[in-house]
Order: sequence, then structure tokens, then C-alpha cells
Amino acid sequence: MGYSLHYYDLVLVCIAASLGTGAVIGYATPVPLPAAIIVLGLVAIAFIGHALFVNGPVDETKDLSEEVDLEEVPNVLSPLGSGSET
Repeated sequence: MGYSLHYYDLVLVCIAASLGTGAVIGYATPVPLPAAIIVLGLVAIAFIGHALFVNGPVDETKDLSEEVDLEEVPNVLSPLGSGSET
């Protein structure tokens, strides 16, 4: 069973890479560290915004209006007890 990279995996890598690049630039160049982190932090925010609003995690807009029955919610997320409480 192989693993393939998906869009959101790449978004997480881009966020970490932009913040890491800001740290490297801040330490290795005369650019102040806080300025480098802030500027490349804005780049990370742009990646997050694209992942949420441009290429959102739903297939269609009508998916946002569908209600989910409580039985369809995984037990991990269910507000009801799992029955194995100690």
C-alpha cells in the first residue's frame, strides 16, 4: 500500500518551508529575524488562505449544506460515549 502526496500535504510542506526559510534568512543575512519571519509568515498565510478558500476541502458548494446524521459521525468525533469508558 503506497502513499501518495495530496494537495493538502503539499500545503503543509509549503507552510513549514516558508517559515523555515524566514528563519534561515533572518539568521544568515543582515535582514532582521522578526522581519523575515513576518514577511514569510504572510506567505504561509497565503498558502493557508488558498487551501481554505480557493481550493477548499469540499467537492461542490452543495456539500456545505448537507446535514450529517449522528450515526454517520465516526466514534472518535461523536459527542456520545463510546461505551468503553472506565
